Amino acid sequence: MNGYLKRILNARVYDVAVETPLEVAPNLSARIGNTVLLKREDMQPVFSFKLRGAYNKMAQLTREQLERGVIAASAGNHAQGVALSAQMLGCKAVIVMPTTTPQIKIQAVAGRGAKVVLFGDSYSDAYAHALELEQQNKMTFVHPYDDPDVIAGQGTIAMEILRQHTRPIHAIFVPIGGGGLISGVAAYVKELRPDIKIIGVQPVDSDAMHRSVKARRRVTLDHVGLFADGVAVKQVGTETFRLCRKLVDEIILVDTDATCAALKDVFEDTRSILEPAGALAIAGAKLYAAREGLKDETLVAIASGANMNFDRLRFVAERAEIGERREAILAVTIPETAGSFRKFCALLGKRNITEFNYRYADPQAAQVFVGIQVRDQDETAELVEKLKKSRLPTLDLSDNEMAKLHLRHLVGGHAPEVKNEILFRFEFPERPGALMLFLNSMSSNWNISLFHYRNHGADYGRVLAGMQVPHHDKKALKTFLDTLGYRYWDESGNPAYRLFLG
Repeated sequence: MNGYLKRILNARVYDVAVETPLEVAPNLSARIGNTVLLKREDMQPVFSFKLRGAYNKMAQLTREQLERGVIAASAGNHAQGVALSAQMLGCKAVIVMPTTTPQIKIQAVAGRGAKVVLFGDSYSDAYAHALELEQQNKMTFVHPYDDPDVIAGQGTIAMEILRQHTRPIHAIFVPIGGGGLISGVAAYVKELRPDIKIIGVQPVDSDAMHRSVKARRRVTLDHVGLFADGVAVKQVGTETFRLCRKLVDEIILVDTDATCAALKDVFEDTRSILEPAGALAIAGAKLYAAREGLKDETLVAIASGANMNFDRLRFVAERAEIGERREAILAVTIPETAGSFRKFCALLGKRNITEFNYRYADPQAAQVFVGIQVRDQDETAELVEKLKKSRLPTLDLSDNEMAKLHLRHLVGGHAPEVKNEILFRFEFPERPGALMLFLNSMSSNWNISLFHYRNHGADYGRVLAGMQVPHHDKKALKTFLDTLGYRYWDESGNPAYRLFLG
């Protein structure tokens, strides 16, 4: 380990990298009862820590090696580090990237003058192809993690952390892909402050290091999850595996929902948006603090990157509340009678409804799919019990992956038994009580045959509602709509309605 300490202290990173802040996350700290410090590596010039290791490796190359150029394989962040380093050092760079790499990362690499070659579905595929090109073109391969100079470059993060926070630290949480970052951090911290725990964090579907340490040998995964693409590695490095077995205290696994919740936590505290891999350490710190019942300790989490695809934000926002257990997804059976819908909503109380799906299907019972904001899992259990006691059979689908990904968007269908149905699209003011005002203002003689609502985070909620209104009540319907005060559109003639719902 002394060799790594020397390498880290002598690492050449600050020609291109910056010393990033170590910031308190005040809201998250207050909520979990511990001081959470974020090491803001998302603030590097390439929005990731990878620049440190790449430049330190390339700065050690001879002039002859630089003239022949460098080649690397990367899911994106290491690629940007190599591209910027090559630009600074005046050498050509070829980057092999998986075909699954987000476009934002491909453009960032090409924009720095590197040649991008897309190959394979994972880092391992790209890595094998890069080794072939290395031999063909006599270039120098810059490994993203399994290289002592790269590991030492990443270790400068630990050097900064211990200098920036000289008071006690309970644990430092580090995301793991191939293991370069945690190896560098652990090598430095365990030499100087062995009392500090080093805890790695991996996705449940990309846990190569966790499995390898458990098996005491390097394990190769058949498949890796691609949500946290920055850590989607099938096999960890030889050197990083050796260091992690010796120095890392524990590896925690987190799921996609927990990662999305961590992304939201960081945004609320910093107004910055991390990439999924960049939020792993925060998700791990939260899970660890809850599991250990930790209070009044200092936890450091490395926010490792911020190369986020904008089109992923919708998915992240939808899953964040579930990951934090602040949204419950329920399937509730209610009687298909006038007034039962209003009774059900009254039982929900003043809780904010995030989504509501219902379509007439059976003359006896109605199946309702509803999302509800809750404080925690205990409140979900209390609500389920309350509904059951009111003779409304209820199923908690909050952990049902099919329901969360697909079913919530598919509830509906044709209802040939529904007579005199009129379909309206409404804009509700997004405030508590808006739905109950609608239901209480409506005639008790009109049955709701379809209802869909999703909270989009806007000032107005968008609602689609079908009502069975007899022809002799059309004047009363017009009065109801006009006095309600909500904007509305009659969609009864909409061809999409006739094709899929009518």
